[in-house]
Amino acid sequence: MHYWAREEILVPSISPEKVKLWSYSDLMALRTIAWLRATKTSPDGQVVPATTMRAVRRALGALAELDLDLWQDDATPSVGVDRSGQIVISAHDAPVLPGGQEILDADMLDLLRPFDLGREVHGPDLVAPRPRLRIVPGKLAGAPHVRRTRIETEALAALARRGMQVAKIVRLYPAIETGDVEQALDLELQLQEGLALVA
Repeated sequence: MHYWAREEILVPSISPEKVKLWSYSDLMALRTIAWLRATKTSPDGQVVPATTMRAVRRALGALAELDLDLWQDDATPSVGVDRSGQIVISAHDAPVLPGGQEILDADMLDLLRPFDLGREVHGPDLVAPRPRLRIVPGKLAGAPHVRRTRIETEALAALARRGMQVAKIVRLYPAIETGDVEQALDLELQLQEGLALVA
């Protein structure tokens, strides 16, 4: 990621400084680069070489033009990238290119769902990191939160770190349930473990 930022392939849009901060769009772009530049195996068992940097740059350009207002609490389109670097959007209908042209099903990576290239670090679901939690780019600056609320998982984790029990947190926020808090704490723990691995 630091190499891609240095080479200006993908510069963090929130903060390119020493402590780099990535946006929701940046996360989709990072997954796009990682998948396209990896050697893959097609559904029929053929080895597929890494996609060219020209195609990667084309895919990043298409991602940058996506309208993040498409994302809502319960209506999130699927966004994928195929092996040639084409960005594919699918809501309820057939998959389409950003310009609206329909395509047949393609071998692609869903950029929003759990991400795994067979390495130790796995990317979480960027829509519903847990069944009761959501991430919506235009809501709470893309922070994970309890579904249908504006309660961020980080806020719940901060209360727990200060020693507040789950039952007391639920009493503090009547709009949520015990399961919401437990899933929020589980997600925040996973994110902290991921940061520790990077450090």
